Order: sequence, then C-alpha cells, then structure tokens
Amino acid sequence: MEKDKIKWVIMAQRESHKEIDYVERDIQQMATSWSDDPFVRIVAGVRRCGKSTLMDHIRKNSPENNYALNFDDNRLTGFNSDDFEKLFESFHELFDAEKTWFFDEIQNINGWEKFVRRLHNDGHKVYITGSNSRMLSTELGTHLTGRYIQSELFPFSFSEFLRFKKIAIDKNTFYSPEKTTLLKKTFREFVADGGFPDYLQTHNANYLKTLYENIIYRDVIARFNIRNAQPLIEMLYFLISNISKESTYNALKNTFGISNANTVKEYISYFENSYLLFTVNKFDYSIKKQLANAKKIYTIDSGLANSISFKFSDNFGRQLENIVFLQLRRQGNDIYYHKNKHECDFVIYEKGKVVEAIQVCQSIVSEATRNREVNGLVEAMQDYKLQRGSIVTQDDEEELVIQNEYHISVLPAWKWLLEYKNEGVA
Repeated sequence: MEKDKIKWVIMAQRESHKEIDYVERDIQQMATSWSDDPFVRIVAGVRRCGKSTLMDHIRKNSPENNYALNFDDNRLTGFNSDDFEKLFESFHELFDAEKTWFFDEIQNINGWEKFVRRLHNDGHKVYITGSNSRMLSTELGTHLTGRYIQSELFPFSFSEFLRFKKIAIDKNTFYSPEKTTLLKKTFREFVADGGFPDYLQTHNANYLKTLYENIIYRDVIARFNIRNAQPLIEMLYFLISNISKESTYNALKNTFGISNANTVKEYISYFENSYLLFTVNKFDYSIKKQLANAKKIYTIDSGLANSISFKFSDNFGRQLENIVFLQLRRQGNDIYYHKNKHECDFVIYEKGKVVEAIQVCQSIVSEATRNREVNGLVEAMQDYKLQRGSIVTQDDEEELVIQNEYHISVLPAWKWLLEYKNEGVA
C-alpha cells in the first residue's frame, strides 16, 4: 500500500471523528490505571458495543499524546503486514514522535502481532480493540505471551443503562417507593431494548437487524470462509430463539442436515468468537463429561435477540435468565448449570469448588413453580455444600429458610443486578 494513501486514511479518520456523549462504563475505574502498567491492553467484544468509544475516552484522559487508527475501514483494503513499517513512518512524518498507540480491529491484518510486539519491546504503550476472540487470542498467545492483558466489553449493563438514562442511584434508592417504581419501569425497557449504545440513541427499527446481519456475514461467513451458509444461518436463528434451553451437537446436526457433529461444534465456536452466543456446560468435576453433556446457549443482548425472534421476546423468564447470565459473565465468573434430579440455572466455580448457586424465573407465586425452583436450588446447594443461594425473579422479594439450613434470597432482577458484587450502587 502506498504511504501517501496510508497518510490520507490517517488524516481522514481524524477529521471525521465525532464527539459523542460518553456514558461511563463499569470497566472505567479499572481502565484508568492501564496507562501505568507495562502491558499491551486488549479490549474485546461484539461489534458496536462501545469499544472504540471507551478507547477514545482513554485517549483523551491519557497523559501522553498518541496515534490512533481503525483498521475496520474499507479504505485500508490491501493493507498487509509489510505496510506496518510505512504506517510507523507515516505517523512520525505527520505528527511528533509519540509512544502510545491505539488500534481498532487490528486483527483484520495478518501478521499484526509481530508489529505490536516490536512496539512493545521498544517501550511503546499499545491499546487494541477487536471483535473476534479467537483471532486475538491465537496470535497473542503465540507472539505476546506475558506481554498483554485482555478485558471484555459488552453492550450496556443495567447500571450503565441507568447512567445512559441519567438515572442516579445510591444506597438509599432501594428504600424510596418513587425510585424503585422508576427502576422497575426502566428495567422493563432494558429487557426490551438491550444495551447497544447506538440503538438506544436512535431506536431505529432496522439497526439491530442490520448489525446482526453484519456480524454473521463479516465476522462469521466471510472470516471463516463458509461456502454453504444457509444451515449455519438457520441454526443460529434457532439457537437465539431457544436461549437457555439445552442443545447437543448431534441433535443440531440432525435438525439442520449438517454433515457431522464436529461441523456443528465449529459453527458454534464461530458464533462464540464473534460474541453472538455463549455456551454453558453442565457442571461435572470430570472435564470429559462436561464436554460430552448438552450445552445451554445464551446470547449477547436481549434487544438484539428480541429484534430477530418473536419466540424469544415472548418469554420473559428466558430473557431474565439471559440477562443474569450476561451479568455473571461480565464479572468474569466460571459459569455452569446444574442438573441431577432437579435443575439449577447457574452454579459458579471458583478455586476448585462451586461457590454460588443461582436460579432464575419470572415469578415464584404459583406453588408448582416455587417447588420446582426451590427444589433445583436446594439440590445444588446440598451437592456443593452451600448454605446460601439466590432466586432472581421479575418482582418477587423474600427470604426463605429450607429445612432449617438452606437460606435463599429471592430478589427482583433489577435489584440483583445492581447489588451483585456491589455493581452500580454508589
């Protein structure tokens, strides 16, 4: 690629940059310290979840002047690994010499990791965003072992959604009837709309569908060179329409006429790499059994799922379960589901043992539902020797003691989301 064209793209991106209202992210406090550490900093996540905006905020608050380039730009078509030296020279010829670099979607360029390693070895600070976890982790693990730290960014959490809505909360909020009524109303909006920032700004009916198609075609079909894409597309729609239900590779193979179960497994890994879907294994101390058992599937955003699947949008309980999963994932938990005679939606594994059990349902008002949810949770608590567990619901709130031994907190989802590990409460 000609150096003059590289310079033109650098300047064009600078001139087209728009200032937008910044919503503080939950990761913000941690991110403020990144400039002081010696690592390459990676922020990975689904397209349009706010990675570039977060990086812009870090850039503005950086004590150093810096360089920045977004590689997800069709004007850089043809840029390859041999052009990184021209890129280095271009920045130095256009601006003063700087030691801090910001790159969006750099994994689009083969061989990028060698350039980043060189910058790091020469004492430069490098920040990277990317929307494909496999392409980042493979190259980083090979060439930058011990030199980088990767964080994940998701669409807005509920606490971020409240900040977007300019709704302030503190420790006294839960005691105010007026504030709790507002929180319940806002939570229902959060479930319906999800957390993609651009969609929340515009509520353009086509935005989420277009985003979904872009991820499928650009981050899955094109990136992994899928020739017959129809079974893959149909399977993805089916999985998003059946969030939280168990699936096996063999059953999916038969349903969609895919040649073998390994192909299904590979397709699902593509969805995970692009952050569209996540799989959760049944807990077992045997890794071999974990891999063999059915998986439960969750998706990146309830608003995105609602926009493409009436089946998902009609089931509030499964939407709640997906939102609880995402909050657990944001916190970096190792998540499984429990199933024996009964079932518990989530168990959290930490340092060699299960430390938490969580059940999710819309309501436990009916006796049949209450018995089912409590029995599943208590079974998990007994199996993993836990004294406390949680049931997350739409509106129910109470404390239960079962068999004079097992303490269960029943909480509405909006409250659980804000209280879980002190998330969002000042």
